[in-house]
Amino acid sequence: MNAPDRYERFVVPEGTKKVSYERDTKIVNAASFTIEREDHTIGNIVRMQLHRDPNVLFAGYKLPHPLQYKIITRIHTTSQSSPTQAYTQAIRDLDKELQYLTQAFEDENRLEQRL
Repeated sequence: MNAPDRYERFVVPEGTKKVSYERDTKIVNAASFTIEREDHTIGNIVRMQLHRDPNVLFAGYKLPHPLQYKIITRIHTTSQSSPTQAYTQAIRDLDKELQYLTQAFEDENRLEQRL
């Protein structure tokens, strides 16, 4: 009844960036990244990947409200890195892992079809 349309959960509105960046003015090497049209799944994966980086001092995310389809990821890094570098590297690493999983799945699928 009062629920928003389902497509609003996935479709980024015209003129809205998928990812936006906001530097923290109170803490050195800290920033927030807002990712539109995502939920806990992506938030937790990105957070855990950021925790693997030795230059990341803090990484966390929040879903501001259940009816707002966005997550906010906060990152605090050492002076050897920046939040943007850490975020970019985490996304690249996740992309490589997903490519590996896709390839492994396709290889396994090909083997099963031969049998």
